[in-house]
Amino acid sequence: MRQELCGDGPGPKHIHLDPDSRISIYQQIVDRIKHLIASDQLLPGHQLPPVRKLAADLQISQGTVLRAYMELENDGIVTSRRGGGTIIAARGTDPAIRSARQRRLWNLVSNHILEALSLGYGPDEIESAFSLHLARWREERQTPETAAVPVPAAVEDSLRKADVFYIAGSNDLALDLLVQQVKRGQPQTAIQVTHTGSLGGLIALQEGSAHLAGIHLLDGETGQYNYPYVKHILPGRELAIVHLACRVQGLMVARGNPKDIRGFEDLVRPGVRFANRQSGSGTRVLLDLELAQRGISPAGIAGYDRELDTHLAVAGSIARGEADAGLGLEAAASTSGLDFQPLLWERYDMVIPAENYRSNLLAPLLRILSSDAFKRLVDAAGGYDTSETGLVDLITT
Repeated sequence: MRQELCGDGPGPKHIHLDPDSRISIYQQIVDRIKHLIASDQLLPGHQLPPVRKLAADLQISQGTVLRAYMELENDGIVTSRRGGGTIIAARGTDPAIRSARQRRLWNLVSNHILEALSLGYGPDEIESAFSLHLARWREERQTPETAAVPVPAAVEDSLRKADVFYIAGSNDLALDLLVQQVKRGQPQTAIQVTHTGSLGGLIALQEGSAHLAGIHLLDGETGQYNYPYVKHILPGRELAIVHLACRVQGLMVARGNPKDIRGFEDLVRPGVRFANRQSGSGTRVLLDLELAQRGISPAGIAGYDRELDTHLAVAGSIARGEADAGLGLEAAASTSGLDFQPLLWERYDMVIPAENYRSNLLAPLLRILSSDAFKRLVDAAGGYDTSETGLVDLITT
């Protein structure tokens, strides 16, 4: 059973407690407050609920809340003042404070890496896990002001600029890893990734507002991935179809799968809430095809009309208890602490106009894509097959 009660103070106020968890109540409070701070939902200067009020709201002892607040204060996360309450600590601008914080960060990361290595994990596995968790936190910290804006309908001038390129299309965590690797090796290269969905990516190529589109679109009539859509939307074009990876799609569910959700048929059961992807995304196309083949009406699925733009957004909704299931990737489920029910494999390709494929601008991306190091990084994320990653098919539609 999950308990959600409000405290005082600005920003998102909910503190979730799970009395059935093996984690102590005070530690759950600590972890929840850290999560709110890490996702920028609690900011420096925000005040936490008074000990007495939070204890009363959560129906726990004041000593439990006080213990949680004391641990947060010992870690320098909050400060307490007599008569002033408990507030989120300022980051600090003093050079000495910044230096101490930097040393602490290095020690934290170093200790976690050392622990992982000692448990037998390889460097590629560790790097992949760190990268995917960072991607999740970046997404959780996004606000409407910082979220990616749609690719403009016409950005011909930007497309001609050196060291700037646009990627539009379907959200994919392996693609995120690829972009991170390119930025690391080519810091002067600016890359804008916009999650338009697979169909939106092809339309962006049609309009000349992207260099590359990432897609995974299953054609219900032929059973073929991507090519039928490319030929229909981009006729008379010379294109490179570059294979990123095959990946497992499945149902992401809460840890332990408390509602025993195993397949598409379970989505229409009473009490099961679904988190869906946006119209035009490859995952949404896949879902609708699978439902039609089984004679399942979308109207019978609670939450079908609730649309989210990325796999991590769907996973986050389930992790927060807002939904019970969503169709997505194994890597997104693992990164968000969810269980995963694998259902089917699909093909994710990058569609690149021939002139862009042959340009110097995309050369670093294509070189990294074909490297063994990148394939190991993606394999370590889980739920991917990279045996054909980097293969290119030059076609004229």
